[in-house]
Amino acid sequence: MPPDTAPADARAEHRFPCPNCGADYRYDPASGQLICDFCGNTETVETPAPQVQTIQELDFRAALEAKLPAMEVEETRTSKCPNCGAEVEFDPDIHATECPFCATPVVTDTGVNRHIKPRGVLPFALDEATARRAMSDWLGALWFAPNGLKDYARKGRRMQGIYVPYWTFDAQTRSDYTGARGTIYYESQSVMRDGKRQTIQVQKIRWHPASGRVARFFDDVVVLASRSLPKTYTDGLEPWDLSALEPYRPQFLAGFRAEAYQVELEDGYTEARAKMDQVILRDVKFDIGGDAQQVNGIDTRISDVTFKHVLLPVWLAAYKFQGRTYRFVVNGRTGRVQGERPYSAWKIAGAVAVALIFVILFLLVSQSG
Repeated sequence: MPPDTAPADARAEHRFPCPNCGADYRYDPASGQLICDFCGNTETVETPAPQVQTIQELDFRAALEAKLPAMEVEETRTSKCPNCGAEVEFDPDIHATECPFCATPVVTDTGVNRHIKPRGVLPFALDEATARRAMSDWLGALWFAPNGLKDYARKGRRMQGIYVPYWTFDAQTRSDYTGARGTIYYESQSVMRDGKRQTIQVQKIRWHPASGRVARFFDDVVVLASRSLPKTYTDGLEPWDLSALEPYRPQFLAGFRAEAYQVELEDGYTEARAKMDQVILRDVKFDIGGDAQQVNGIDTRISDVTFKHVLLPVWLAAYKFQGRTYRFVVNGRTGRVQGERPYSAWKIAGAVAVALIFVILFLLVSQSG
């Protein structure tokens, strides 16, 4: 989808002025309300109309053919990080900042991102203080982490609340397979051991041809639509409680940032299919049964493919410490932490020295005995 000229108020829907003092509201995870940090005024997040309370899926084929209704596409002003490539929405009055994903200085520009609108959002359930404690506890459990980094992370600037883009896919599948079912049996064999002849049982497998069909409906196969963080981090934040997804409402984004997706829909579907194929292979092996299974071929027909663009909550910290960038992510719902595991050369050297001392003492005691 090529960029166009964005309307002047491209981010206006994500800002909610307090009627009392004019300051911007922010969404408060603890209360589930909009709150003004200046005067303390609160406001309830609007409830969607009954007809839109259910998150509707979109047709995958229509999206590939650019036939989605115009109301399903939006434009937002984003700034692209020159280091990690993240495209994040920024307030229009911010002209220079740091990338929340890698701590690289960024000068905001007037770039425009035209993309499929989010259909659902999983609101933050943990506030920044709770996320910071979770990160500090996680760092504290890393014995070889530098103490300086631990202190810097505990006392450093606030963590950033980021809504990270994901695709979810639904699909109906029917798979015909061919293979073989193995039955384990044992044969007695005579062998020489230690100069004596012994009878042992040798395991063997008897194979029988097998074929059949398995069917499965896949619901909400989740695919990360960002390339700003290592996938090992984001995979480590799972599982996500997608049953708590809310129909997209901009109030949930008040006070947070949202990343634009970098993985296009078709590429996301390719990854989703790979996940589906792994589950189908497991289903086929279960259907074959027996003691062992061989799968020679699977022919899968897929239909009724639908998708959603959803935003999932992540607390993010990126610190530059002694010339290196360390990144930590916290699941904004569960508090699960992932990140780079920093190592202190001094601590490792100390541990090695202590181990050598114990070895030397052990050898001395052994020799004296």
